[in-house]
Amino acid sequence: MNERRKLINWMAGVTTFIVVLLIVIVLLDREEDGVSLAAASRTVALTLESGNGILENAPETSNFDEDLSDQWYVKYMDYLYGQGYLDSGSVKADERSATSAVTYAVLSDWAKKASEEGKGEKDALLSYVDSGDRAKKAVSSENFWKFYDAFRAAVDPDRAVAEVETDLYGTPDNVDGAPAWTAYTRDGIFQFEGLYLDGYIDQKIRFLARDDEILKVEEMVSDEIVYENAWISGFSGKTVTVFIGNIQREFPVKGVLKDESEISGQIGDLYLKGGTPKRLVLKKEKITGTVLAVRDTEIEIDGYGSVPLADQFKIYRTYGVLREQQKKDILVGYHMQEFVVADGKICAALTTEKPDIDMIRVLIMTNGFKSLFHDTITLSCDSMAVLEYGDEKDAKTESIAAGETVTIKPGDSRVASGRLTFRSANEGGMITVHSLERAQGMPVYPGHMEITEESDGLLLLNEVDLEEYLKRVTPSEMPPTYELEALKAQAVCARTYAWRQIQGNAYSTYGAHVDDSTNFQVYNNTLTFDSTDTAVNETFGQLLEYNGDPIEAFYYSTSDGHGTDGSVWGADASNTPYLRAVTINNKAKKLDLTSNEAFESFIKDENTDAYDSDFPMFRWNTKTTSTILDEKIGGVGRITGLTITSRGAGGYAKTLKVVGTEGSKTFSGQSRIRSILGNVSLVYNRKDGSTSTGWDTLPSGFIYIENNGTDENQVTTFTIYGGGFGHGVGMSQNGAQGMAKQGKTCQEILKFFYDGCGLMDISEVN
Repeated sequence: MNERRKLINWMAGVTTFIVVLLIVIVLLDREEDGVSLAAASRTVALTLESGNGILENAPETSNFDEDLSDQWYVKYMDYLYGQGYLDSGSVKADERSATSAVTYAVLSDWAKKASEEGKGEKDALLSYVDSGDRAKKAVSSENFWKFYDAFRAAVDPDRAVAEVETDLYGTPDNVDGAPAWTAYTRDGIFQFEGLYLDGYIDQKIRFLARDDEILKVEEMVSDEIVYENAWISGFSGKTVTVFIGNIQREFPVKGVLKDESEISGQIGDLYLKGGTPKRLVLKKEKITGTVLAVRDTEIEIDGYGSVPLADQFKIYRTYGVLREQQKKDILVGYHMQEFVVADGKICAALTTEKPDIDMIRVLIMTNGFKSLFHDTITLSCDSMAVLEYGDEKDAKTESIAAGETVTIKPGDSRVASGRLTFRSANEGGMITVHSLERAQGMPVYPGHMEITEESDGLLLLNEVDLEEYLKRVTPSEMPPTYELEALKAQAVCARTYAWRQIQGNAYSTYGAHVDDSTNFQVYNNTLTFDSTDTAVNETFGQLLEYNGDPIEAFYYSTSDGHGTDGSVWGADASNTPYLRAVTINNKAKKLDLTSNEAFESFIKDENTDAYDSDFPMFRWNTKTTSTILDEKIGGVGRITGLTITSRGAGGYAKTLKVVGTEGSKTFSGQSRIRSILGNVSLVYNRKDGSTSTGWDTLPSGFIYIENNGTDENQVTTFTIYGGGFGHGVGMSQNGAQGMAKQGKTCQEILKFFYDGCGLMDISEVN
């Protein structure tokens, strides 16, 4: 018996010894385990600059050999070499250096560099400077992260690096086909190059991130998580397939389901502990109806009113390729979702079918397009009309005689409980808005009207058939006397633009897609005409497409003889390759007009060959003074100089330097420059000898500025030479007219202005 007890005690002692030894080994390993220079460089680089900024500042020639160009760490180390944080003389740009542990010497260089740049507390950083025997030694992981915390505090006062707490769904370790270094979380997709995350799957973690880049995992917060409102996409009897964060996961379901019938195609909450499922709660209650508005915390659904959203509200597209969507994908005015409800809140929206885009919802602005919010709205209909209001529990209907007016003011009891609808009782009835004035006079609208009360006043919304909308956009955007082929090109552009705006859902909070002003497309400002109706009818349902997708069909009034591309708004022009910066003539040649000398010669030439060269705004000039400029520019003293310091594709003004007696300022962006230099008092001399005035902004950003000197009153005069009217991207409307007058067809016009694009039917859009 004693021998057996001795054996047991001996085994227990050995076990204890082994456990203690393992703990010691782990502790020693943790102390000695360093962080690779590659991983440390990534963390430091992303603390100093965003991922996009690192790519933009990449050297023309990498410090690394070409055979390492595809390694993830190259861009970060190249950035640090370029910024002076790494010295290629002491730290070689090779694989061995990158994969070796970061040393105290490197930390010392980083601390000195940040200190030299005046970032943060100098003493806090310099405490990490070490030029002694320890300089070449590897830094332990613990000490590196202590250094990093001090470094981040010093160089990131604006907190570009933020703390994120979220659930980790997956990594390439458990997601087939996932790109390398990709983490799927409750808060979106992140990149984690050089870090280890696989051990945190199905756990709540806290990490530091800049944009979508994880820099450091701080801790595992909990191994108990709930995948709320997940889509159950499959069930085998032993496992359930769950769609979360745009990835498919399989979990064993034995013992976690009480009811195993009708599981697939349901929404549920999956509870896990330590990565093991403990419970699956299905949510089966659904409601359907037309979406009237999408707000931050609620969705307004016809027949149900405004229903609040659950905290972890999800949207899934269940037709075609299953994928998670965003709130902006819920189109107002359409009935294509089922809404899963639990505890009086919408847990998930299921997009069950592709919408047939056949109507658009337009906010009607006040007189002069000054505001969305009306003080009074007065309506009538040319046939019997119906007024509907009240909530789903107390809906009311009033009959309105033909020609009888209805006036709504803020505080009216009929809009107190929500949306009021005014519609014709007969198909084709037209509604007059007596409280509005447009170029046509008192405007008349097809479709129906909706009125809601907001804190700033009343909103007036017109829901109308898309083709009827276009019949009132086309003559408002292009003179109806223009050639039919030009009008047809305009109709196709307007339809394509409208389709994009419907998808964009800019006014979903108010239940609309667009407004009726130049913010989008001018709608129903003028009467309809046979010519523009014909243009819309003959292009029925046609959209402009590039590689099968509807394009950004931008258009503008008049060119200066050369267009520009999508970079005019700061975007990457490669995203819209069909928008070309070329001459607006049959040569379609790309000229280099980015220097002031080249652009001056071009803009002063009134005989430039272009399809729209006969139009008055093709060339214009105006004079302004330092006194006029002072109204919008301050802080530089008396203005003495204006210089375009950089130009974009086609020569538009990209940056403007204003010099004064007490300093200077630089303004960026063509819209900003047009606004700064514009003034309602300026008189524009046009190519045909006529003049125009009253514009608060310059007609275009294609300008050259001459200093005409300072008079005895210390007033400096400038002449601005310009060309064109509008932003210069896409189709010149007057260029289209010029082409049509030369016999070009609608298709030829569109092909010229939107390179590589074709026509598709709206029903063919995926």
